[in-house]
Amino acid sequence: MPMELTQSRIQKIWLPNDNRPALPRRSCGPQLANSPTVIVMVGLPARGKTYISKKLTRYLNWIGVPTKVFNVGEYRREAVKHYSSYDFFRPDNEEAMKVRRQCAMAALRDVKLYLTEEAGQIAVFDATNTTRERRGMILNFAKENGFKVFFIESVCNDPNVVATNVMEVKLSSPDYRDCNSTDAMEDFMKRINCYQASYQPLDPDDYDRELSLIKVIDVGRRFLVNKVQDHIQSRIVYYLMNIHVQPRTIYLCRHGESEFNLKGRIGGDSGLSNRGKKFAVALNKFVEEQNLKDLKIWTSQLKRTIQTAEALQLPYEQWKALNEIDAGVCEEMTYEEIREQHPEEFALRDQDKYYYRYPSGESYQDLVQRLEPVIMELERQENVLVICHQAVMRCLLAYFLDKSADEMPYLKCPLHTVLKLTPVAYGCRVESISLNIEAVNTHRDRPEEAKKGPNPLMRRNSVTPLASPEPTKKPRINSLEEHVAVSPALPGCVPQEVPTQMPGQVS
Repeated sequence: MPMELTQSRIQKIWLPNDNRPALPRRSCGPQLANSPTVIVMVGLPARGKTYISKKLTRYLNWIGVPTKVFNVGEYRREAVKHYSSYDFFRPDNEEAMKVRRQCAMAALRDVKLYLTEEAGQIAVFDATNTTRERRGMILNFAKENGFKVFFIESVCNDPNVVATNVMEVKLSSPDYRDCNSTDAMEDFMKRINCYQASYQPLDPDDYDRELSLIKVIDVGRRFLVNKVQDHIQSRIVYYLMNIHVQPRTIYLCRHGESEFNLKGRIGGDSGLSNRGKKFAVALNKFVEEQNLKDLKIWTSQLKRTIQTAEALQLPYEQWKALNEIDAGVCEEMTYEEIREQHPEEFALRDQDKYYYRYPSGESYQDLVQRLEPVIMELERQENVLVICHQAVMRCLLAYFLDKSADEMPYLKCPLHTVLKLTPVAYGCRVESISLNIEAVNTHRDRPEEAKKGPNPLMRRNSVTPLASPEPTKKPRINSLEEHVAVSPALPGCVPQEVPTQMPGQVS
């Protein structure tokens, strides 16, 4: 007999009409039909492994796949409070090798907990993992627990790129707090040499031919892909082949104020108001002042963004994917009219704004899926100005700032304001620039009733600096300092306790 179905009032999807418990909210993104996946980073220090880990985690979380980074270096800092010198990483330092192995095992225990008990779908194991012995240990761990494994090896032999990465990222590490840059640079280069002697790169042509992997060579100049197992791994490969590390700036803004904005109507395809036209002129002046080389301009296919772009007197490209969220039967209505004519829909959207789907329309979740090609192309480009709409801008901003599904629908994106996004080492710096043209306020705060309830929508578990910090940090491994042979401190350093929490990123 065919099973009876009931339509979800919020998401407008069909569900079995039985008493089975509902799936947890965090599984509402792209589904992994098979077992959870452990992504294993491989490579020498200062090769961009942590950069890739954090950026990939941000992307996977944004598309709805719960992902978390497990950085073994953080576990080591918790176990050994005072870093002395590169001697800790020498292969003949047996006590230190023992500690490093224990830290890796502690991280793997947390990986198992995350994937089996915390509804995680992907865990990123961020460490050097430069030997076949270490990678074999991880493969055995995954086999015992029924996890898939995908290796990402970052290979870079350009000394200038390595030196730049050390200067920009590694010297600000807690390991080198209060060290002068010369001594810290010398110590870190010796640390790299400690790994170099025993480094066994992945060998997809022979020894590792049965492993699923991608080698990222010279910061994306070349790629080598081997034995991709499933859909999610193919998406990871596609994403990694689109990102780059060249300096660039991304500008996000909404169209100028529209006639419907003045009337409080949502959606539609109205033109600009008089103040909206003034904003378009001001935006033209702002763009000229930025003096950007080869600026790309993107708009939606709706009249108000095209009118705004026309004032710039520059070529622009129209994207249907950038059109505003489709409000379905509520298009061109005011919120008061929606409350009167569709009271249940009005209440449901306030209850669950990310997953709520307008009848015959879209949800924020739908919008994220629609915008994925835009994100991919933004990652490929250099300087870009995106002229879009409120809900679209929120989704794009949530990607770059690693905001959760719960936060996304309430991000403030006022009219006549440009957000300047500058990618930095492990996140994105944002600057809000008002062009001083008055406009109506279209932002609706989260209702008080929604604020009081539990938060079932949080799907983010990232440890990137822009993600919410963990409220309490449980000890992952007991301090092992007493078991480690202490080396003399670097001459330019003052040893002190290393905090376990990573510094926040400017936002």
